[in-house]
Amino acid sequence: MEEIKVSGAKLKSTLKSLIREGNVRRIVLRNGQGRTLLDMPLAAGIAGVLLAPFWIAVGTVVALATDFTILVERDPDLPTKM
Repeated sequence: MEEIKVSGAKLKSTLKSLIREGNVRRIVLRNGQGRTLLDMPLAAGIAGVLLAPFWIAVGTVVALATDFTILVERDPDLPTKM
């Protein structure tokens, strides 16, 4: 698992770039105290429409805290799309 620390202002852009990479299997979002706020598995090639509930949850979470840790589980068999 890769760990990325971000502020609330950069959370959405960081998540978008991770999802665009295409090899992310799962994202876990934790607040500054280490409490898990969101644990979402992602399928390769997931469509933007299917991510709507994910972005709603992210928007709600951003209002709750300012510092976040993103844990990223990658699929080693899939190449990065960037």
